[in-house]
Amino acid sequence: MGVRIFVTQPGTKNAETCLAYCPPNEVVPTDEQVDLEKFTLYLDHNSVPFLEEAFVDYSKDQMGGQLTIKAPNAKVPNVSDDAPLPDRVNYVLASEINPNLAAHGGDVSLVEIVDESVAVLRFGGGCQGCSAVSLTLKQGVETTLKERVPEITAVRDVTDHTNTENAYYQ
Repeated sequence: MGVRIFVTQPGTKNAETCLAYCPPNEVVPTDEQVDLEKFTLYLDHNSVPFLEEAFVDYSKDQMGGQLTIKAPNAKVPNVSDDAPLPDRVNYVLASEINPNLAAHGGDVSLVEIVDESVAVLRFGGGCQGCSAVSLTLKQGVETTLKERVPEITAVRDVTDHTNTENAYYQ
């Protein structure tokens, strides 16, 4: 019996990293096989780019133990430094910024890059109509994007914040 790791809905905000037993009759010929000391690990071929830098950890606790899978690139695969500017911005949004905004039920997405260096963004969920969005935009999103993607010189928000129905702070 082996173990299979795969990502459902890879490259989307709904991506989930999964771990399952893999009996011999369920091995897929395109799987990447890793022979470990006590078992064989099968990596779903299509999931491999999304599993870069992933790790599985087991820690004992009072209830026995807990298995944790962390795959920072499951939602968006890691991009190289020479990737197109929108790809690098989307990677930072998906891997660093949106996980923090998700705590408040929010997210942000790239609409376009204008004037070769200005990221035009749209906030959604709990960020749309939130009274703290300008602070989030300047001190959080813009600071992080400019640090991680030096070509970005500014960000612009095109969200209609008059709709406050789902806003985290009203």
